[in-house]
Amino acid sequence: MRVMLVEDDPLLGEGVVEVLRRENITPEWLGEGEGVCEALAHSAFDALILDVGLPDIDGFEVLKRLREAQCQIPVLMLTARDGVEDRIRGLDGGCDDYLVKPFDSGELLARLRALVRRSAGRASPQVTHGLLSLDPAAHEVRLAGELVPLGRREHDLLAYLMTHPGQVFSRNQLVEVLYGWDAEVESNVIEVHVHHLRRKFGSRVVATVRHVGYRMGETG
Repeated sequence: MRVMLVEDDPLLGEGVVEVLRRENITPEWLGEGEGVCEALAHSAFDALILDVGLPDIDGFEVLKRLREAQCQIPVLMLTARDGVEDRIRGLDGGCDDYLVKPFDSGELLARLRALVRRSAGRASPQVTHGLLSLDPAAHEVRLAGELVPLGRREHDLLAYLMTHPGQVFSRNQLVEVLYGWDAEVESNVIEVHVHHLRRKFGSRVVATVRHVGYRMGETG
């Protein structure tokens, strides 16, 4: 699971990041609201933990911009204010759940998992590319109707390329998408995943753009 955290309090942010990592959840932490929409447009996340009280624009405005941009990522809002009005405002604005500070880390994780489960249960349109079809809800990829078993990172890489057709991504960008911005991985990890995908779907499924990176290729 990959989660974006938007929280300006350094102590709380560090604590949440540590809790997520202990549960094998990959976090990306931002301290301001500006830039959240752009970050979500360029990288795939399973959920967003969004603080209401941010130093530039508040969480309600971030949420408003996301929903206006048709971004349907599950959102868990954090706030130090326990007023009913704030909860109503957040829920009416499109947040999926609300957690008041201070909170227990176990409750945070439980609510986060519940959000992702509910999101996975929503009807998701299938993505097709040539002979490939991707079912985001089932995490399945088929080639000419036949289910092709994939490892988690292989699936995530192929799904990301399929949902961003025509776009070219550098190795570093793809590492960030799959593992998080501060992950320590082998220098050839993306090349290894690309090799596995080409072996399963054909040599042209992922196209190499020389000196730049990779993009979705052809499948017939």
